[in-house]
Amino acid sequence: MSKTEFPQSKKYTKPDGTIMYIWDSKLHNWDGPALIPEGDNKKREYYLYGIQYSEKEWKARKKQLVGLPFYKMPGTKART
Repeated sequence: MSKTEFPQSKKYTKPDGTIMYIWDSKLHNWDGPALIPEGDNKKREYYLYGIQYSEKEWKARKKQLVGLPFYKMPGTKART
């Protein structure tokens, strides 16, 4: 079985300096803001799968990706 690479977000820059990260025709970026209007980092907006989040909510969602999956956690094993 061959391992295929998961598609990454693509970076687009408009002539006015706006930077967008697009995945599957939606604003999306796990690495940082998905929309930076006119290249101004102070106006950055965070999106995951096209849904806008505040910076605090985005960081909380990103934090959930790190670590073991729920089924490998020692506290969740069922005993029979």
